[in-house]
Amino acid sequence: PLACVVTFGCQQNVSDSERLKGELSEMGYGLTDDINEAQFIIFNTCAVREHAEDRVYGNVGVTKALKKQNPNIIVAVCGCMAQRQSVADKIKRSYPYVDMVLGTQVQHRLPEFIYKRLSGSGRIFELELLNGEIPENVPIKRDGTFKGWLPIMYGCDNFCTYCIVPYVRGRERSRNSADIVNEVKGLALAGFKEVTLLGQNVNSYKGDGETTDFPALLRMVHDQVPELKRIRFMTSHPKDLSSGLIDAMAELPRVCKHIHLPVQSGSSRILKLMNRCYTREKYIEEVQQLRAKVPEIELTTDIIVGFPGETEADFKETLSLVEQVGYSAAYTFMYSPRKGTAAATMPDQIPDEVKHDRLERLNEVQSKVLRNGNMKYIGTYGEVLVEGCDHRSEPMAYGKLSNFKMVYFPGDDSLVGSMRNVKITGSQNNSLIGELV
Repeated sequence: PLACVVTFGCQQNVSDSERLKGELSEMGYGLTDDINEAQFIIFNTCAVREHAEDRVYGNVGVTKALKKQNPNIIVAVCGCMAQRQSVADKIKRSYPYVDMVLGTQVQHRLPEFIYKRLSGSGRIFELELLNGEIPENVPIKRDGTFKGWLPIMYGCDNFCTYCIVPYVRGRERSRNSADIVNEVKGLALAGFKEVTLLGQNVNSYKGDGETTDFPALLRMVHDQVPELKRIRFMTSHPKDLSSGLIDAMAELPRVCKHIHLPVQSGSSRILKLMNRCYTREKYIEEVQQLRAKVPEIELTTDIIVGFPGETEADFKETLSLVEQVGYSAAYTFMYSPRKGTAAATMPDQIPDEVKHDRLERLNEVQSKVLRNGNMKYIGTYGEVLVEGCDHRSEPMAYGKLSNFKMVYFPGDDSLVGSMRNVKITGSQNNSLIGELV
């Protein structure tokens, strides 16, 4: 039988889906990307924004007709959205053709739930949160062959007022460093060249009974897995960015010179309302320290516009921060109220038309900053990990430099998965143009 895993959301969800695929493969399922072919369909969901939830409901709705044609198909919904009791209740009430709803901390029990359903059990709704337990040795079916995602921790303790993640992912739980290093070794020996260490806030990693922090883990991975070409990580919370991490990035040559450091707003007043636990000034100070120790570093970020109470003056502080920092990429969003978070009931909610206007203006400023930042690369050299090939006109291979800058250059599919030296000859929109050296 065939199984289809449909993934929404962040890299953490992509990694979780690789584990779901591993479990399904061990059970004897083949894998397909076409839900029309599948006998088991599972949607791994995201709850960060309302738009993401709407997309999930739309996709789940499509399975009604499939189930009518073949009542033996099993349909499941899991992940962050599924962890919310209100969502589980809605699915139970309005989507009777969905067989199971699984929260974020029970996905390692997927074979058990499928067995129950195939054995005649009724619909399954399981939203249990574990008490600090992290199941290890769950089988994994990797999507790639040279780039891998590897969670080092789960959950979040920050409770930013706009964010649903702590409520659906649970409190922070860190994996033991030995388990992480062994998994990285396995990937390197399998030919993977780059691994991204994942966490909602990797800076607060505390493994081995809280005796190993994140800079120490980076050094372990770097020193104990010399076969690995590149080590990335995301995401970093500015309030926990330590001098130890900055030193590790400066001193370890195979740790990539890129950091995703979500600022969310350039206004200290709004940052306080968001419960971000840092100020604009503190954030800028951290950026200066990073660039002093790691001159080749590039920063990317997340920014929310239209947070409750954001004035035009607050928004202009965000624009000025973007110009001052000079991000190589900014993932920008309009504030989306999430039921159950503190911000959802705050006064002074911003009208949608104001949010749209501010988002458009922010993206214009970021585009200008990016174009200007790209100019300094022309004439320089660097090494890219080739990720793919674009065949829309002449074949153009593409891949990222260590600092996350994307480079396109003449090349074909034979280069994919290799490390290649390039010379930068130009730029376009969000990327650089180069040629093989």
